[in-house]
Amino acid sequence: MVNMDDEQTAIGSLEWGDVVVLVAYFLVVLSVGLAASKLSNRTTRGGYFLAGRSVHWILIGASLFSSNVGSGHFVGLAGSGAATGIGVAAFELNAIFVLLILGWLFVPVYVSAGVYTMPEYLRKRFGGQRIRVYLSVLAIILSIFTKISADLYAGAIFIEQSLGWNLYVSIISLVLLSALFSILGGLTAVIWTDTLQTVIMLLGSFTLMILGFQRVGGYQAVVFEFNDAIDYSWIMSNQMTCGVPPKNAMHLFRPLDDPDLPWLGVIFGLTVSAVWYWCTDQVIVQRTLAARNMHHVKAGCVFAGLLKILPMFILVMPGMIARILLPNEVGCSDPDICEKLCGSRTGCSNIAYPRLVLELMPNGLRGLMLAVMIAALMSSLTSIFNSSATIFTIDIWTRIHANASEVEEMVAGRLFVLVLVVVSVLWVPVIQANTGSQLFNYIQSVTSYLSPPVCAVYVLAIFWPRTNEKGAFAGLMVGLVVGASWFVVTLAYGVPSCGEEDTRPAIVTSLHYLYFGMLLFGISVIVIVVVSLLTKPIEEKHLYRLTFWTRYSDEPRYR
Repeated sequence: MVNMDDEQTAIGSLEWGDVVVLVAYFLVVLSVGLAASKLSNRTTRGGYFLAGRSVHWILIGASLFSSNVGSGHFVGLAGSGAATGIGVAAFELNAIFVLLILGWLFVPVYVSAGVYTMPEYLRKRFGGQRIRVYLSVLAIILSIFTKISADLYAGAIFIEQSLGWNLYVSIISLVLLSALFSILGGLTAVIWTDTLQTVIMLLGSFTLMILGFQRVGGYQAVVFEFNDAIDYSWIMSNQMTCGVPPKNAMHLFRPLDDPDLPWLGVIFGLTVSAVWYWCTDQVIVQRTLAARNMHHVKAGCVFAGLLKILPMFILVMPGMIARILLPNEVGCSDPDICEKLCGSRTGCSNIAYPRLVLELMPNGLRGLMLAVMIAALMSSLTSIFNSSATIFTIDIWTRIHANASEVEEMVAGRLFVLVLVVVSVLWVPVIQANTGSQLFNYIQSVTSYLSPPVCAVYVLAIFWPRTNEKGAFAGLMVGLVVGASWFVVTLAYGVPSCGEEDTRPAIVTSLHYLYFGMLLFGISVIVIVVVSLLTKPIEEKHLYRLTFWTRYSDEPRYR
């Protein structure tokens, strides 16, 4: 095993080749972002928030992909791959079909409704303001405490493992640079930098994947050797099996009682979360609304779906390779040793990707991979900053200042990005204090606890005209209470480390988060349908071009 003291000295030093790559990366990205800022129309709301609705399908697809695949994916997917095999790739492959649902079923309604944000659509669909305000606030909170926090934590893991830089200086610099693009350029600059960073991410991750397969001896070697990649010093001395890879590591579909990814949950529970994310989340939908026309929307969704095939090969399998090459570190089982290695007593699979970079990348290419991680982090953050500013400006600020001018709206949006920066940086210590064995599981479980009610409201709003405001609000509130309560319960019990007795109640250990997402979606749908049927329906004259069935209507819509 590598001596940790010697390793830290090597990790903390950069060769000139690494420095050149990093400097070149920043110069190119800054040039592209500032050029796009100057070319974009930043003086109007449509120009700043929707890029003037003139974006090509290639840019749409690349931006959808890079907005989704942030540093949380590099660390999280590789970490879950190292822990349980290829099953986690189901999250990526599921998106292929949901992206088609986005382009063919949801976006046509949003475009016909003429909206900038998702809460704005619900205000038009149901009338009133409480649903719109509630979802606006919820979307911003979720962005800060799940998306931004997860990406910053993932970036922190990579920086700590690979470079030894001061954590807070690095994170603050990245956040401020990401915010700069959003403040200066709006969505046009974000989409162009997203596209450039998609290329960088793919080049870097493909390079590491090829080197990884070469080192272990190819794909067949990964299949045969993964199950033997075990921290034998702990397993043999304690007769524990918690650090052993599952026997079905090469299966995408697993038994109903599988603790990691049961097949029923993958097909239905995962789809609920995926529809919420891909079809109703502001960060994603905003990119499609910026397209030139519906042909570019659909082509962009298809392109993004094709790109989503790649993470299984460039992220998940490299995580498995990292465990094969470094079983005592990535496959760590002893809680005390794990805590020294990565700061977590529940395992160190999250360090799989950065440790693989250090193990395989020669001097110079290490700088490329750091640029890849920075690209992923910045891409995700710039997307979240711009979309959160859009929600705040259009759904909240205009409520406070009903007669605000477009200039005032632009200023409010830019200032809110600065607020997000401050909150995100202040949240970093909390992120460090809540590390876990699999970051990706944390992200997906939180999504399954909070997103199903929102998914239910959008699905019924678009496809069932009888849905009314009282039903939708009741479904959101009941879903919030049930989901938040279960979230608190799971946090309170936590996850025992390897070798510790599991004292959690049977319902906590047996109810998988994907099953809970299915249950919560069903409860929300029932509440919405029952309350809507018991209360007054919305008149048809208020629904033209607001449902899938009336998207082509030429009838005047009354407010």
